Amino acid sequence: MSVPARAYLSIGEVLGKLRGDFPDITISKIRFLESEGLIDPQRTPSGYRKFTSIDLERLRYVLSAQRDQYLPLRVIKENLDALDRGLEPAATAGATPTPRLASVDGELTPSHFAGESDLRLSREELLESANLSDAQLVELESFGLITIRGRYYDADALSVGRTVSAIAAFGIEPRHLRSFKSAADREIGLVEQVITPLLAQKSSDAKARAEEVANELAALSVKLHAALVRAGLHRSK
Repeated sequence: MSVPARAYLSIGEVLGKLRGDFPDITISKIRFLESEGLIDPQRTPSGYRKFTSIDLERLRYVLSAQRDQYLPLRVIKENLDALDRGLEPAATAGATPTPRLASVDGELTPSHFAGESDLRLSREELLESANLSDAQLVELESFGLITIRGRYYDADALSVGRTVSAIAAFGIEPRHLRSFKSAADREIGLVEQVITPLLAQKSSDAKARAEEVANELAALSVKLHAALVRAGLHRSK
């Protein structure tokens, strides 16, 4: 029977993997970077550090930024925070980080250290990235088109914001878009009717199937909506 590979590395193993590119790296340096909050390895019950592949890549990023760009730890920490939230670090001091997630078939996919976490934007970052005014965002939130989740806005908020910004170029204001929200809510209700029996089965396969069905129905509803709008416009000509 094959033995599965360990998911974690010891601090000595991390040191060995880094030393080829960074000959001056020491265990003390790794511990110092941890104390500065640049990495946060897990611990065993007895207190030994357990490093993941993400911890290793963070260390590579920190050491490269120090060696190649001469960045101070404060700036590196800010860049890591941006990367963790799916953003491209600001190119210059005081600039706003921009979304680093790429769109694939209409969905935002994570990159770099973001892992499986969603894109997380501050209010200022959302306004900048979606080209919205604060007044527009306030109005969109009041109509329920954009919702903040905890302290941040997610990829859905960015997608809605960018779309509204593009529509605004034609003189259409957020208050005119409430019918879109009502229609979306009705479509969500239909999807939930289909997937609720699957979710009630309480198995991992059923949950995966429910997610697959929900995504497929969502795509079909968008396709149907676009087809109906096109058909209506053709009839009006």
